[in-house]
Amino acid sequence: MTPRPTRLVTPALVNTSNPLLSTTYKGTAFEERARRVLQANLSMSLRRVGGKSDGGIDLLGWWWLPRLRSTDPSDPRRRIRVYAQCKAEKKKLGPKYAREMEGVFMRHIPTPSQALSPHDCLPDELCPQGVKTQTIYPSVALLISESPFTKATVLHTLSSPVPFFLLHLPPLPIPEDVLSPQNVGDDNLGSAIWNPALAGARGLLGGEIEARWERSTDGGGRPGLWWCNNRLKNWIPDVTEDLDAVPARNV
Repeated sequence: MTPRPTRLVTPALVNTSNPLLSTTYKGTAFEERARRVLQANLSMSLRRVGGKSDGGIDLLGWWWLPRLRSTDPSDPRRRIRVYAQCKAEKKKLGPKYAREMEGVFMRHIPTPSQALSPHDCLPDELCPQGVKTQTIYPSVALLISESPFTKATVLHTLSSPVPFFLLHLPPLPIPEDVLSPQNVGDDNLGSAIWNPALAGARGLLGGEIEARWERSTDGGGRPGLWWCNNRLKNWIPDVTEDLDAVPARNV
C-alpha cells in the first residue's frame, strides 16, 4: 500500500479559521502571513517580534517610500518606521484595539528630549562624551486584522493624531487540493484605510501617496499604492541586509 504523502504546513499557508489550531499557532501564522504580504505588495521590510516581551508589537521594520516632493522614480527612497499589531479575531475589530495600538505606538517612539531628527544628527566624533541619542524617524501605527473593522474603529482612527494604517487581511481560502501548497496564495488583501495624520496634506506622507482600490477583470479588486498618479512599484532593500543598519534617506 502506497503511503499517503504528507505536507509540512508553513505558517504563511495556514487557514487560521481552522478550529483545530491553537490560538498561539493561529496568531503566529497570521503574523507571518502579514509580514509576507506587506513585503511582497506594500514595500515594507518587517520582522516578527511577537512574544511575552514584545512590548505590544508583533511586526517591526520599515516602509520604503519616495521622498517628499520628489518626482523621479529613480530617486532613493526614504524609510518610515513601522510598528504593527496583528489580530486574528473572528469578530469584527472594535475601537479598543485601535486605542491599544495608539498607546503602544506612543510608548515606542522616542520623545524630543531623547532624540534628534535625521537632519540634526551629529557625527560620532562631535557628540559630547557619554551622551547618547536616538534618531527620530517618521513612524506609522499599522493595525492588521483578519476580520473587518467596525465603523466605530474606522471613525476613531480617522480622528486620531497618530499616523494610522488599518489593513484588513481576510482568511485564506481552503484549497481544493490540500496537498498542493503552490495552489494557495497568501496575498488576499482586503481594505486599506489611512487617516489624515498619515495621508493628509499635512500628514506624514504629505498627501503625495494614496491607497487606491484596484479593480480586476474578474470583478474583484485589491488596494494598491499610487504616487504621482502612477502605481508605485514595490521595492525594499536586499533582505539579507541588517534593516536597522541601512542608511536613512532624507525625509
